[in-house]
Amino acid sequence: MRRILIGLIHGYQRYISPLSRPHCRYYPTCSSYMLGAIEQHGAFLGMIMGIARILRCNPFVRGGFDPVPDWFTLRRHPHPELFEDEIIAAKFHPDRISKKE
Repeated sequence: MRRILIGLIHGYQRYISPLSRPHCRYYPTCSSYMLGAIEQHGAFLGMIMGIARILRCNPFVRGGFDPVPDWFTLRRHPHPELFEDEIIAAKFHPDRISKKE
Protein backbone atom coordinates (compact mmCIF):
# COMPACT_ATOMS: atom_id res chain seq x y z
CA MET A 1 0.00 0.00 0.00
CA ARG A 2 2.85 2.33 0.88
CA ARG A 3 4.54 1.90 -2.52
CA ILE A 4 1.26 2.49 -4.35
CA LEU A 5 0.66 5.77 -2.51
CA ILE A 6 4.22 6.93 -3.08
CA GLY A 7 3.90 6.07 -6.78
CA LEU A 8 0.66 8.04 -7.06
CA ILE A 9 2.22 11.07 -5.38
CA HIS A 10 5.30 10.89 -7.64
CA GLY A 11 2.95 10.70 -10.64
CA TYR A 12 1.09 13.77 -9.42
CA GLN A 13 4.37 15.67 -8.91
CA ARG A 14 5.68 14.73 -12.34
CA TYR A 15 2.60 14.98 -14.57
CA ILE A 16 -0.17 17.00 -12.93
CA SER A 17 1.57 19.57 -10.73
CA PRO A 18 3.60 21.17 -13.57
CA LEU A 19 0.36 21.97 -15.42
CA SER A 20 -0.76 24.46 -12.76
CA ARG A 21 0.91 27.47 -11.22
CA PRO A 22 2.74 26.97 -7.91
CA HIS A 23 0.25 27.70 -5.15
CA CYS A 24 1.30 25.77 -2.04
CA ARG A 25 1.59 28.08 0.95
CA TYR A 26 4.00 25.83 2.81
CA TYR A 27 7.54 24.58 2.49
CA PRO A 28 7.96 21.70 1.81
CA THR A 29 5.03 21.53 -0.59
CA CYS A 30 1.97 19.52 0.41
CA SER A 31 2.86 16.63 -1.90
CA SER A 32 6.43 16.48 -0.53
CA TYR A 33 5.02 16.68 3.01
CA MET A 34 2.72 13.74 2.31
CA LEU A 35 5.62 11.71 0.87
CA GLY A 36 7.68 12.39 3.99
CA ALA A 37 4.77 11.59 6.28
CA ILE A 38 4.08 8.29 4.52
CA GLU A 39 7.75 7.32 4.62
CA GLN A 40 8.11 8.30 8.28
CA HIS A 41 4.77 7.26 9.78
CA GLY A 42 3.44 4.59 7.43
CA ALA A 43 0.69 4.57 4.82
CA PHE A 44 -2.36 5.11 7.04
CA LEU A 45 -1.05 7.76 9.45
CA GLY A 46 0.96 9.44 6.69
CA MET A 47 -2.13 9.81 4.50
CA ILE A 48 -4.08 11.27 7.40
CA MET A 49 -1.28 13.76 8.11
CA GLY A 50 -1.01 14.65 4.42
CA ILE A 51 -4.75 15.21 4.03
CA ALA A 52 -4.76 17.39 7.16
CA ARG A 53 -1.90 19.41 5.65
CA ILE A 54 -3.78 19.86 2.36
CA LEU A 55 -6.81 21.10 4.30
CA ARG A 56 -4.56 23.60 6.13
CA CYS A 57 -3.17 24.90 2.82
CA ASN A 58 -5.70 27.58 1.99
CA PRO A 59 -5.77 31.37 1.45
CA PHE A 60 -6.74 32.01 5.07
CA VAL A 61 -3.44 30.79 6.57
CA ARG A 62 -0.04 32.42 6.42
CA GLY A 63 1.80 29.23 5.47
CA GLY A 64 5.55 29.03 5.93
CA PHE A 65 8.05 26.37 6.93
CA ASP A 66 6.25 23.23 8.16
CA PRO A 67 8.33 20.03 8.16
CA VAL A 68 6.98 16.57 8.96
CA PRO A 69 7.17 16.13 12.75
CA ASP A 70 8.71 13.05 14.37
CA TRP A 71 5.39 12.23 16.04
CA PHE A 72 1.87 11.85 14.65
CA THR A 73 -0.12 15.06 14.75
CA LEU A 74 -2.72 16.78 12.61
CA ARG A 75 -1.47 20.23 13.55
CA ARG A 76 1.32 22.33 12.17
CA HIS A 77 4.81 21.72 13.55
CA PRO A 78 5.05 23.99 16.63
CA HIS A 79 8.72 24.98 16.34
CA PRO A 80 10.03 24.94 12.77
CA GLU A 81 12.81 27.35 13.72
CA LEU A 82 14.53 24.63 15.77
CA PHE A 83 15.53 22.71 12.66
CA GLU A 84 19.09 22.77 11.37
CA ASP A 85 18.09 24.40 8.11
CA GLU A 86 18.20 27.92 9.54
CA ILE A 87 18.19 29.60 6.14
CA ILE A 88 14.69 28.35 5.35
CA ALA A 89 13.46 28.94 8.90
CA ALA A 90 14.90 32.47 8.89
CA LYS A 91 13.03 33.20 5.66
CA PHE A 92 9.68 32.47 7.32
CA HIS A 93 10.44 33.34 10.97
CA PRO A 94 13.18 36.03 11.05
CA ASP A 95 12.16 37.28 14.50
CA ARG A 96 12.64 33.85 16.14
CA ILE A 97 16.12 33.01 14.83
CA SER A 98 19.08 34.22 16.83
CA LYS A 99 21.62 35.93 14.61
CA LYS A 100 25.12 34.48 14.71
CA GLU A 101 27.96 36.94 14.52
